[in-house]
Amino acid sequence: MTSGATVWLTGLPSAGKTTIAYELAGRLREEGHRVEVLDGDEIREFISAGLGFSREDRHTNVQRIGFLAELLARNGVKALVPVIAPYVDSREAVRKRHQESGAAYIEVHVATPVEVCSVRDVKGLYAKQAAGELSGLTGVDDPYEEPESPDLRIESQDQTVQESAASVYALLTERGLA
Repeated sequence: MTSGATVWLTGLPSAGKTTIAYELAGRLREEGHRVEVLDGDEIREFISAGLGFSREDRHTNVQRIGFLAELLARNGVKALVPVIAPYVDSREAVRKRHQESGAAYIEVHVATPVEVCSVRDVKGLYAKQAAGELSGLTGVDDPYEEPESPDLRIESQDQTVQESAASVYALLTERGLA
């Protein structure tokens, strides 16, 4: 039986969170770990449908995802969570839930600068915001509170996806979780 853990990847839209999570998931699965990726977009569609992007709704969404991640983690699954989670208090509440249950929790800040994210613009959000078709974009006209002391900070613009995933893997190994 492998030990479970939550790896929460926080960062701006198009920072590389989901890409890194799926790369890491593949490596962990190859080694026989049970892994689930809790993609923020999928969660919004299926579990948080109806929530908007107000601070309160974002907090509710993060708490729902945190509950699911902790449930998986304490049942031996590696829950990889590429979710913006823009507010420190929301992320801290998730960390506290894990601490209370004894489930391992690792916070990874994918610290890609907004200038790089807006060029990547995977979902076209930055272009829509610039054209006035979208407001409340995290890191542009809505706040993103960077983690002050994440377990790991990744500068995705300076390394490959494989290198980013490998750095998360190395931390899991160091903590006896991979």
